[in-house]
Amino acid sequence: MKIITFEDIASMKINAVTCYEWVNELLINKSNIILPPKISMKFDLDGVFCNVMPCIIPEKFSPLGYSVGGVKIVTRYPNRSPALESRLILFNADTGEDLALLNADWITAMRTGAAAAHSIKLLARKDFSNIAIMGLGNTARAVLLVLAELFNDRDMQIKLLRYKSQENLFITRFAEYKNLQFECVSSYQDLIRNSDVIISAVTYADEDFCTNNEFFAPGVLVVPVHTRGFTNCDLFFDKIFADDYGHVKHFKNFAKFKYFAEVSDILTGKSLGRENNQERILAYNIGIAAHDINFAAHLYKLCSNNISINMKGSDLKFWL
Repeated sequence: MKIITFEDIASMKINAVTCYEWVNELLINKSNIILPPKISMKFDLDGVFCNVMPCIIPEKFSPLGYSVGGVKIVTRYPNRSPALESRLILFNADTGEDLALLNADWITAMRTGAAAAHSIKLLARKDFSNIAIMGLGNTARAVLLVLAELFNDRDMQIKLLRYKSQENLFITRFAEYKNLQFECVSSYQDLIRNSDVIISAVTYADEDFCTNNEFFAPGVLVVPVHTRGFTNCDLFFDKIFADDYGHVKHFKNFAKFKYFAEVSDILTGKSLGRENNQERILAYNIGIAAHDINFAAHLYKLCSNNISINMKGSDLKFWL
């Protein structure tokens, strides 16, 4: 069994567009994937949790040419550094052979970012150029990295919500992209106003960020990666999409959605996507294990035979 570390994966220098393509191929075939619900366990310790995410991709849809399965385990211990860590076990689902144990931190960030960028390409106005971003960690960086590569010939104005000087680090990271122009603002209202796309990678919010519905422009797409802070949009947006029905069916406003479908249903022609430039749309991409397993299978296929033994993730706060 191979052990594939964070450093092993980072050294492969996987192109951001490749991550988008891996997301797209999985979503097209999502209905054929064995995808049980995520199991979430909490301890009697403040802020500690363990999520277990299983999946099997049948042979016909597997990048390895045979059925592949896996389980991603995500743990959070606030006093550990880094607090959040992911591990993934990959196996041959036809024979039961263990294939690899992977550090899944890079996988989690890039599949999440690529899935959000995929929804933006699919559901935003075709001429979108004004993008608002809040929550400026690795997930937000991954989203913009994929978008910047997908639309490298488009000038885009990026508004960032100021927070503990993270906006400065964010801008520095994307200095090489001359088609990206940055502006920093200090309020949710200023961030949301006149934006074509709103990306939130904020991990916690106990109330909605902007309750004045008039700030959300006609044709806006909102992508709350961690689902926080936009429950008011559930009630008046024209269409709502998610990566999986099971992720949103328990939402308090689910029965009041005007229109709902899975993102994969648009790709297979079962549901309509954006129909005009006036529709306000919300896309909940909460994260499905199928993306993790598909990414892991691709990485396993690409990696060398060199086996490393250090499973420690990067201690850098921002590594993307």
